[in-house]
Amino acid sequence: MAAKSSFSCSLLEVFVKEKMAAEKPSSKGQAWFCTTGLPSDIVVEVDDMTFHLHKFPLMSKSRKLHELITEQEKSQVTRGTTKIQRSSEPGQRFDSDTEEKEEIQEHENEEDEEQCHITLPDFPGGCESFETAAKFCYGVKIDISATNVAPLRCAGEYLEMMEEYSEDNLISKTERFISQSVLKNIKHSIKTLTSCQGLVPMAENLGITQRCIEAIANKAAASDPSLFGWPVNDGAANNKGANEAKKFGNVTRAGTAAVDSWLDELGLLSLPFFKRLIFAMKALNLSGEIIESCLIHYAKRYIPGISRTTRKPLSSSTSVPTENEQRELLETIISNLPKEKTSPSSSNATRLLFGLLRTAYILNASEACRLTLEKKIGSQLEHATLDDLLIPSYSYLNETLYDVDCVERILGYFLEGMEERSATGIEDEDENTSVRSTALMLVGKLIDGYLSEIASDANLKPEKFYDLAIFLPDHARLFDDGLYRAVDVYLKAHPWISEADREKICGVLDCQKLTLEACTHAAQNERLPLRAVVQVLFFEQLQLRHAIAGTLHAGDAEASAEGGRLSSHDGGEDEEEEEYEGRWRWCHVRRTEAARGERR
Repeated sequence: MAAKSSFSCSLLEVFVKEKMAAEKPSSKGQAWFCTTGLPSDIVVEVDDMTFHLHKFPLMSKSRKLHELITEQEKSQVTRGTTKIQRSSEPGQRFDSDTEEKEEIQEHENEEDEEQCHITLPDFPGGCESFETAAKFCYGVKIDISATNVAPLRCAGEYLEMMEEYSEDNLISKTERFISQSVLKNIKHSIKTLTSCQGLVPMAENLGITQRCIEAIANKAAASDPSLFGWPVNDGAANNKGANEAKKFGNVTRAGTAAVDSWLDELGLLSLPFFKRLIFAMKALNLSGEIIESCLIHYAKRYIPGISRTTRKPLSSSTSVPTENEQRELLETIISNLPKEKTSPSSSNATRLLFGLLRTAYILNASEACRLTLEKKIGSQLEHATLDDLLIPSYSYLNETLYDVDCVERILGYFLEGMEERSATGIEDEDENTSVRSTALMLVGKLIDGYLSEIASDANLKPEKFYDLAIFLPDHARLFDDGLYRAVDVYLKAHPWISEADREKICGVLDCQKLTLEACTHAAQNERLPLRAVVQVLFFEQLQLRHAIAGTLHAGDAEASAEGGRLSSHDGGEDEEEEEYEGRWRWCHVRRTEAARGERR
């Protein structure tokens, strides 16, 4: 052992990497030389790299190399004995030229015969991993990190560098690092798990992958769920969130940044490893916010175009997945999204879900996948924006510019969820009713805006417009001004529809919910059918009458002025009736003149 110590101490800088062109056919790439002043007596080939090393330090740490070297030395001795026996056989005669050639050949091959030549096929971690293991054999201090500990652990197993063979060997050293450093830090666990992707099946057999997956899931379960969820970084939408985040303390901001950092690391995992991690998280009953955040972060890394505000190309270090791989990934993401509504939801969350839905249509994902996502969106439709609903028609079967059927299905899922929550909402009934009412009115306003946007589509059938307009219950709209605007746009863009269709389209309006401003506009709108104008005029007069009556009653409360106030009120009613009759006659004359012009 003294000889080993003196030998190892002289190797503080044991390796010098020399890149050189291959001169022999057996040399495929680069070569490594040990610059100790002593000639190398063993050549080890790993992948396309040739290592010129020494037997003693390798045999002292690796039982596998010890056995390979010993076996090769025995075979060399056997060949040497055979050669001597052949040369001493009687009756053999060689001329001087033949003897000279054989001596030259023996001299040339003498050095090769003295060296052992070993090839290590399928070495875990490749030549870099073997280089580090060789340095360890020479006694050089090596740097173990979360990135290289799995390859080194597998290399130690391959070379049989166990504790029973040599004290403080590579296997025990790497195992200590895994248990004391990797498994106690979630980012380190993710990096180690990522490095295991090229070490299958050895890393699986050694339990490295499973231990890392369990450590990540357990650390995520122990995290604060409030640091997860939405908004996930999303371009311009994140600026508002950044301003709001300034209200919180440094601890919260630091915690959120730490979560985002390891969530980004998840994107380095392969899809099989990522699926196993999600299943492990579900087995521990992790909150929906944590699982959903992991899924969305992973999807945004590999599926371009999910977010309209962050459509950046994938980095050069990230391989671009094929369409089939993207479809498989998308279906995996959607199938593992929590079915229930995650809390808190936000417009940013819903925007990204709509991005997933658009991508599902583009990649032609399965129908079950699309319906699952539509139900998920329907559970939080009140957080959507008009831009989210404008889903293009990706099928040639749809004549309209936007996919109205998809929005109608999503709206149906929203109303179903409202009914279910109403049926099960027993505790805090008043509060739940208020929340449901607010969500319903937000969706009503959203659908009115959507109807106004799609009304100008020339291919939109009256039946489709009508069905979507009456889909919402009556109490979803406080006023019908937005719906009136959509009807007006549709009639203007479709002047060729029949009078019956015009009356049917206008039948979606509740004239009692029109504001005075909308009534005034509708009364002079020549695109509306006569019946609709009459109804508008009638309810406009009612609104004026109620407004005047309320003003007069509030003007003077004294009993002595009661008669004068009533007479004034009667006079006001007479004026309203005259104005109503005048507007009706004006409208009738305009319609009659228009009808005569058409007959001519």
